[in-house]
Amino acid sequence: MKLQKLLSFVRRAVDDYNMIQKGDKIAVGISGGKDSLSLLIALKALQRFYPKKFEIEAISVDLGFDNMSFEKINKFCNDLCVNYSIIKTDIAEIIFNQRKEKNPCSLCAKMRKGALNDKAQQLGCNKVALGHNRDDVIETFFMSMFYEGRIYTFNPVTYLDRKNIVSIRPLVYVPEKDIVCFVKKNEISVLKNKCSADGNTKREEIKKFVLENRVKYDHFDEKIFGAIKRNDILGWKV
Repeated sequence: MKLQKLLSFVRRAVDDYNMIQKGDKIAVGISGGKDSLSLLIALKALQRFYPKKFEIEAISVDLGFDNMSFEKINKFCNDLCVNYSIIKTDIAEIIFNQRKEKNPCSLCAKMRKGALNDKAQQLGCNKVALGHNRDDVIETFFMSMFYEGRIYTFNPVTYLDRKNIVSIRPLVYVPEKDIVCFVKKNEISVLKNKCSADGNTKREEIKKFVLENRVKYDHFDEKIFGAIKRNDILGWKV
């Protein structure tokens, strides 16, 4: 996938859900994975021509895993001329050693987002951009049904009243396979996830479920995503 196609997805999502206003200062959460790096590239490219002028900051949350280096991301951000910050935390120590969480993902995500939002505020940002793609939207939808018994998925735009900050997800229209293609085509080096729970989570189970049904049913993803947009899930109607 070329940058132009990625930008077309991002521009449509930004416009459909009014994600960016003039004068915004947006903190982009950078895990070092394919989604967050692609998001940063897309927003930096969008910044050049989007009529509503905005600023960008890049932020990584260091969870405290051993042998985790952010040097490649630092260079990546420097090459894009984006200011980059790293937040050092003890999240891994708290979750795996102190609390010994059997299902660590939910708490980890909550703590990561808290650290990210706090740093964003310190930098004067009014918005935080997260790298969730279309597959993430669909997977969260099924996770909510199967594990919580409710019709829900995260919103493209969320106002966090406790922090007085807005969370946006400009990649919600982008299929994961297109992001994989974009990263490979552009030879973007991604960081390997150091978490011991990676690949052994409820989300991974749902990902396999989606893959199986994608083979069985024509246009499976498009139909599920369309149903999400057409129904009464808060924040999804255009």
